[in-house]
Amino acid sequence: MSMPPEKYGPSAGGGGPPEAEVRLRVRETLDAAARRADDPQAVPGALCAACVRLLPVTGSSVSISGGTGIRVTWCASDRVAARLAELQYTLGDGPCQDALDRGAPILAADLTRGPDARRWPIFAHEAVALGARAVFSLPLGVTGAAIGTLDLYSEQVGGLAAPDLRVALWVRDAVTFALTNLRISGCGGRDEDTEEVVATWVAASEAGHTEVYQAVGMVMVQLDVDPAQALDRLRARAYADGRTVSQVAREVLARRLSFRPEAYGGDPAWP
Repeated sequence: MSMPPEKYGPSAGGGGPPEAEVRLRVRETLDAAARRADDPQAVPGALCAACVRLLPVTGSSVSISGGTGIRVTWCASDRVAARLAELQYTLGDGPCQDALDRGAPILAADLTRGPDARRWPIFAHEAVALGARAVFSLPLGVTGAAIGTLDLYSEQVGGLAAPDLRVALWVRDAVTFALTNLRISGCGGRDEDTEEVVATWVAASEAGHTEVYQAVGMVMVQLDVDPAQALDRLRARAYADGRTVSQVAREVLARRLSFRPEAYGGDPAWP
């Protein structure tokens, strides 16, 4: 995949700027994006948008892992990027999940055919329908245990050239730092000297897991199954209905949807 001239990666032929200069520009671009954000909660989205400016990709997202099978989208540069992240969560399959499991980058250069399309057939089909023909997932973390992924997609078939991949890894490192160090705070209308309410972005993101965790618990009781099986049922129902796991979870919590066998004519196999 060739890199547009406005991107910061050095050229494959070695004629681009020195590596140290590229690193500096990556850091300055991300820092500037964070400073321009209107409030702390807008910082994640600003970082995702900056990723697109730095790399030859169409969109980006960051997903945080909240434990086995549970993830939340921290930020996304556009609707397609957000939908791709949610799609992989719903399916429990895709480059993002493989990057989490392996703790290594997963680069799917062509989802339209070949090995990548066969590796994740359902995800590949849905991703291409959304307009994504290549997806790159980079694990976030500093100790070998992935805490999430930086996910990039392109409307064009093709991999990342070596210089672009180096830039992507630097961006990944910067996003990891932001994820583990960025704070959100608010005073709730109290005086400035009142103790601040401060939480890490990771802690804040756990609110996004709550509905799914609660719904998993309800399905466990309804079907007398373990957590993994309950989550699989939620995922299957979401995919069958063309919805996300989060949307189905809210239906379960509102008691508008039940997985009890009697709700489906006594058939415990549904969905």
